[in-house]
Amino acid sequence: MGESLGGGKGSEEWVPRTRLGKMVLEGKISSLEEIFANGFKISEPQIVNMLVPNLEEEVINISLVQKQTDAGEKSRFKAIVAVGNRDGYLGIGSGKASQVRTAIEKAANEARLNITIIRRGCGSWECGCGQPHSLPFEVTGKCGAVRVKILPGPRGLGLVAGEVAKVILRLAGIRDCWTRSYGPTRTVPSFAYALFDALKKTYEIVTPLDWVR
Repeated sequence: MGESLGGGKGSEEWVPRTRLGKMVLEGKISSLEEIFANGFKISEPQIVNMLVPNLEEEVINISLVQKQTDAGEKSRFKAIVAVGNRDGYLGIGSGKASQVRTAIEKAANEARLNITIIRRGCGSWECGCGQPHSLPFEVTGKCGAVRVKILPGPRGLGLVAGEVAKVILRLAGIRDCWTRSYGPTRTVPSFAYALFDALKKTYEIVTPLDWVR
């Protein structure tokens, strides 16, 4: 857990297969904000590599999955990987393969396809500094039976969270917050996706500040 993989592969030999990919390669779209504003769906991980070149990868969890088949028992590895630039972009993905490295690569590619913008702010009544060090408001996420609540914290508080949550929050660029979790939180994949679900809501929820835009 928490194994850093560095940035993804470059786009030197990338030949786009989608209209969005061609637009990005030609420079007609230069940010993820433009993609989301126009309602495009990211279908190629290279798009994210081009628009967010300083993306980091962290392995959140690796587990062995066994399946009974007619030929006997088949074992595969399942990896959960988070990607982020520590400045408001975050994605989480999973991948299965017979080799650990292949599972990690699949998970990293899926994480890029799931990348989203994390809205940051200073939502703590104890602070009010106006800097994007925390969240603008409280959010709650869910995955299966796991529920996670993230509360804005004052500047200097740090991350009051478990190790898995700290890795994900740091990749998103969150420096100060409290987290509360409910349910079987030892199930790392469900916990990671519940946390990601909560963070996504910072961008999905419309606030009064958005009305004047």
